[in-house]
Order: sequence, then C-alpha cells, then structure tokens
Amino acid sequence: MHRPPLAAVLVVAAALLTGCASGDDWSQRRPSPSAVGALGAGFTEPGRSPAPESTLTPSPGSWSGVRPSPGFRVVLLSAGGDRPAKTLAKAVKEWAKDADVDLRTVTASGDADLLPAVTRAMEMHPDLIVSAGNDLIDPLTTVSPSHLTQEFLVVGAELAEPTQNVTAVDWSGASFRGEGLGMSSTYDPASFTDARCAAAVRAGAAAVLTGHTGIVVWLDEF
Repeated sequence: MHRPPLAAVLVVAAALLTGCASGDDWSQRRPSPSAVGALGAGFTEPGRSPAPESTLTPSPGSWSGVRPSPGFRVVLLSAGGDRPAKTLAKAVKEWAKDADVDLRTVTASGDADLLPAVTRAMEMHPDLIVSAGNDLIDPLTTVSPSHLTQEFLVVGAELAEPTQNVTAVDWSGASFRGEGLGMSSTYDPASFTDARCAAAVRAGAAAVLTGHTGIVVWLDEF
C-alpha cells in the first residue's frame, strides 16, 4: 500500500492544528485590543476630551486613520426589517471586512426576542457590540447600565441617558431615543444612505477605540 511521505503528513497535521487555533474560538484569551493609527484634526477639540453624555461633531473623515488591532471581536446586534436597520447592518459588515474584524451576528427574531438577543450578544463577551435597529434601544437602556465593562456602539439612534459604556452615532434624520419619547420630528428614513451609515459605523468605532465613549457623535455635516 502506498504511504504518503512523512513530511507531507506533518504539513497536513500542522495545517489542521492551525485551523483549530484560529480566531473563530472566542473562548481563547488574546491580548487586549487597541487602536491602530490616530484620529485626525477636527475629531475633538484640541486638548479637550468630550464630557460624558456630551455631543461631539467631528470633521468629516477625521476618523479614517483609526482601525482596530488584529483580532478585534465585534457582535452585530440587529433587529427590524426596515430599510434603515438593513442599511446599518450592511455598513457594519462592510466595515468589519475592511478592517479585518472578527465579526459575529445576533438578530432578534421579534419583539419577544429583543431583550434575549441583547443577552445572547453579551454572553459572547465581544470587545464591542454594535446595535442596528430602533427596536433595540429600550432593551439596551435596560441592560447596559448593569454591564459597564461591555462596550456598546449604537448607530442611527441613541439612549436617552447613556452610561460610559454606550456610545452613539446620530444625525437629525435619525435620533430615535426610546423610553416612550417617540420618534424625532426630523426622522427621515431616506437619511440612512449607504455612505452616511458607512461613515457612522467608522466614526463610532474610532471613538470607542480611542476611548471617547459615553458620548454622541453627531454627523449632520456629512
């Protein structure tokens, strides 16, 4: 019977071991994530860090020089089949691909699954949970204050009273705040364009990666 050379067997075995040790296994420990690059001029006021719950209006593109370090773990938490939610989810996936982010997704199956979906996302212990969909705002308001070590990024909406671990990216055509406050009078689904949502995800991620958390990043001048 023909036997493959020992060297070939070792190569295959090494490949199998490498596959088992890939970044797909989130149970493995790895170095703490960090930002690669730096914010450009105009993201924040020189010499000043934004106060908690304040609104920051960065210059367009001032976030483009920042990306996560390799192995950054993100959960895309989404809800709703409306066009804004779908466009936001698409933007998160495209950013994750461009930035070589280790991305997983959790999608709420309906109203009764909103809070459980948030819990499922947190149980994965990602570096960042990115929320897409207005229906998730009230569940996040309920859960996030009790889990201050988990970073959240809310895109296209915001929490009425965010804690330091919740960062939002918003604009006048979005700005849903939940808690029975109703939809903003300026809400415009057409404002959730591919370009704006892409910029919102990148600007928000840059804010979190550089430690500017617990604030609202405002992108009206986009």
